[in-house]
Amino acid sequence: MRFEPVEKTDKQGRRVLLRSPELSDAPALIEYLKTTSGETPFLLREPDEISMTPELEGQFLQGRLDAERECMALAEVEGRIAGSCSVFHSAPHRRAAHRCEIGIALYKDYWSSGIGRMLMEHVLTLAKEYGYEQAELEVASENTAAIALYESLGFQVFGRLPRNMKYADGTYADMLWMMKLL
Repeated sequence: MRFEPVEKTDKQGRRVLLRSPELSDAPALIEYLKTTSGETPFLLREPDEISMTPELEGQFLQGRLDAERECMALAEVEGRIAGSCSVFHSAPHRRAAHRCEIGIALYKDYWSSGIGRMLMEHVLTLAKEYGYEQAELEVASENTAAIALYESLGFQVFGRLPRNMKYADGTYADMLWMMKLL
C-alpha cells in the first residue's frame, strides 16, 4: 500500500522523508540491497546473491504497492535512499492474518542516526492501521544495537533459532525471534 509521505529530522539535524517506493527507485534499491548486505553480517543474503534486474525489482515494488496490508517505507536523506522498512503478511492464511513480519536495513552511513527508529515507528503504526495485532521479526543474536532498538519499541524475545545463518567462513549465527503486540 501507499502511504502519505512524512517528514522527520534525524539526530544530525538532516531532513528525512519517509515515503512509499516508486518504480523508478528499482535501480537504487538494487544497489542498496547489494551494499547493505556487504556492510553487515546480520542480513540474510550475501551481496553476490542479489541478482535481480530493475524490471524484477519493479515488479516486487509494484506488488508491495498493490498489496492491501503490506507496505515498504523508504527513508530518503538529501535525495538518497538511506534505508527501508517493510511490513508483510506472516502467512496468507486466516489463522495467521493477525500477524505481520517486519524487515529493516539501513546503509551503514545512517546507523545510529535515529532513522531506524523512525522507520520502525512508522511501519508499526501502519501495521496497526492495517489490522495486524502483532508484529514479528528475526534478528541475529549478536546484533546488540538492533536488539536494543527493538526492545525499546516494545519487542520481546520469545525464541532462539540456533545456527540459523551460516556464513561463508563456515561459522554460524543464532537468530532471535522477537514479537510485539500492537
